[in-house]
Amino acid sequence: QSMDSTLHYIHNDSDLSTNSSFSPEEERKSKVQDVVPQALLDQYLSMTDPSRAQTVDTEIAKHCAYSLPGVALTLGRQNWHCLKDTYETLASDMQWKVRRTLAFSIHELAVILGDQLTAGDLVPVFNGFLKDLDEVRIGVLKHLHDFLKLLHVDKRREYLYQLQEFLVTDNSRNWRFRAELAEQLILLLDLYSARDIYDYLRPIAFSLCADKVSSVRWISYKLVSEMVKKLYMASTPTFVVDLMNELVEKFCRCHKWSGRQTFVFICQVKCLFIYIPFVSGV
Repeated sequence: QSMDSTLHYIHNDSDLSTNSSFSPEEERKSKVQDVVPQALLDQYLSMTDPSRAQTVDTEIAKHCAYSLPGVALTLGRQNWHCLKDTYETLASDMQWKVRRTLAFSIHELAVILGDQLTAGDLVPVFNGFLKDLDEVRIGVLKHLHDFLKLLHVDKRREYLYQLQEFLVTDNSRNWRFRAELAEQLILLLDLYSARDIYDYLRPIAFSLCADKVSSVRWISYKLVSEMVKKLYMASTPTFVVDLMNELVEKFCRCHKWSGRQTFVFICQVKCLFIYIPFVSGV
């Protein structure tokens, strides 16, 4: 019965508001709910105390972070105020494994909380993870599409300027990071307009096509071919023509055989030759 009640609130689209300042008494009441026994919730919240983590179990904060989406689902969106402070404490934990755990599940928590609470409480944490260690950044990168699709269109466009930063990693040999970026960009094509794709995603795609690791390049070929298809279906044909012309100049007419081979591979992925008549001089 409690779970049915929780799910009812989770799918309720009513607006929710949160207070940013509480008195000590209000702070205590803000942690009170009627879904699970209060003592059980208090015990869970107390386990995120940094001093307890150092004296009892160094892994306890990581376990709490792993369980937090399940706790949030059980309590429901209406009781997020009980977990908000705990979530922020875990998100700023000194152990990168704790932050990494939260980074991998932030998209699931966003589904539970809804767009309003996500924009107010999760987006700042998400932005912090984007600037964290690669071990943490990979968590948000692997589910970048899942998180951004839940945001408002205007908020989503703000991240176009930060996608380029994923090309830079702490270790340049971490090619799987760039491969994951290419995979996510393929999914992100459905979230952005033709102009945004041409202005922001195209330069990243061309950079990935010239990567030193073949696995990254192969995924990038699929990315470029999907990009051409997306721009071809757009109402403005200018973007696909300009993109095809750039492909011809950069790869088809490249003085290196590897560049010309890249053009062939890109065409091979999606039968790109059906778009070539739009380009003059090929």
